[in-house]
Amino acid sequence: MLIADRRYGFINGVVRQALHRPRMDRVTLTDRIDDIVTHKWLGLPIFFAMMYVMFRLVIDVSAPFLDWTDAVITGPVARWFASLLDLLAAPAWIHSLVVEAVIGGVGGVLVFIPGLLILYFFLALLEDSGYMSRAAFVMDRFMRVVGLHGKSFIPMILGFGRAVPAVYATRTIPSRRDRVLTALLIPLMSCSARLPVYVVFGLAFFGSHAGTVIWAMYALGILVAMLAGMVFTRTILKPDVTSAFVLELPPYRAPAFKSVLIHMWENTREFVRKAGTTILYASLVMWVLLNLPRGVTEQRDSYFGKVSGWIAPVFAPLGFGEWQTSGALVSGFMAKEIVVSTMSQIYIGAEEVGFAEQETTFAGDLNEIGVGFVNAALDSGKILLSILPGVDLVDEEAASQDTVLSRILREHFTPLSAVAMLIFVLLYVPCVATLGAIKHEFGASWAVTSAVYQTVVAWLAAFLVYQGGLLLGLG
Repeated sequence: MLIADRRYGFINGVVRQALHRPRMDRVTLTDRIDDIVTHKWLGLPIFFAMMYVMFRLVIDVSAPFLDWTDAVITGPVARWFASLLDLLAAPAWIHSLVVEAVIGGVGGVLVFIPGLLILYFFLALLEDSGYMSRAAFVMDRFMRVVGLHGKSFIPMILGFGRAVPAVYATRTIPSRRDRVLTALLIPLMSCSARLPVYVVFGLAFFGSHAGTVIWAMYALGILVAMLAGMVFTRTILKPDVTSAFVLELPPYRAPAFKSVLIHMWENTREFVRKAGTTILYASLVMWVLLNLPRGVTEQRDSYFGKVSGWIAPVFAPLGFGEWQTSGALVSGFMAKEIVVSTMSQIYIGAEEVGFAEQETTFAGDLNEIGVGFVNAALDSGKILLSILPGVDLVDEEAASQDTVLSRILREHFTPLSAVAMLIFVLLYVPCVATLGAIKHEFGASWAVTSAVYQTVVAWLAAFLVYQGGLLLGLG
């Protein structure tokens, strides 16, 4: 120890003589920003305000591209498929399969890719800038109310993207009790799979306020997760030992453009891959069930329609007791995007079979796609600039555009029943992949617990909203 002490003393003397350290300001820009965004009282309002702005931008800025994608899929793409099938002299049932299952089902989900790209873009900006760590720090005080700490909020933030990796991310939490509780709360975070449902209903019933409605769904998911956590903490998952929450807050930095693009691509690619596999398979199965037994003319008389009709009375007190909606919700157990896919297949498939019969040329279709994209980009730029105070470049007609499915849904829902529907989709049973991840990490009993408690909570919440709205005269 004496030799080591002498050596370090000699080193310290050499360093003092040879190294000049310029005096630095101890209060950095990061410190000054953190004094505001991690403030005891301002931190949470700032976090929710940033989430609100993000979702308003996601919906408003992506709306023109959503309309463009919808027009491309139901226009040129549908006509190309129809021409190819005519060239091959395909029978009528093949035409029906392609138009209703592939274009109506899968295409109805791919329409929402622009919104997902913009969502992942802003999430990447928040993560790369260093703010996500602050969000976990700010939520620590909030999370301790339910017997958790800020470290549990990191997997929950991941749940805004995809729930399955978020469940596996709970491995970073030391306590098994905290891991289980966090995994039970993660499915209440609105993953990207629910966004298509929010968008199609938001555009159909709330127009320019769709972004606010979607933000409310995300905020409601967090609130319900906190309430559920409080119940679990006081019943079957009582806290054992309180652990410390240690988190490194990296300095703020300008997000790397390449990193943001990689984040957008990786997450959107997973969504497209699911559309090309899970949703495609589900759409094909749905088409078969909608056309069996052989010779059925009314979809309600099909196998799918009959089973959905038996289930429909369960949802009647919630304001959406039609067999089409109950069938879509049951199919959403496979993946939440399939709710939109099934609705597109049922509502649009039968009514829009003739949309591909318009005469045009391949060059004309390419010109239509190109002109539509330029117009969408211009409209999106105008919406983005209109965020600035005193700038209003958006006309009412452009702001009121929506998808084919949105227009049809207005015939089957009211604004009140649409809100009840969104709340049910937000809260009800996690998809089968998420339940599989919970089962893999914590056992089948916890997966069953997650499925049962979320479905019960979803039904009660939607019931209270719809029936309460009726009592208040909002129906």
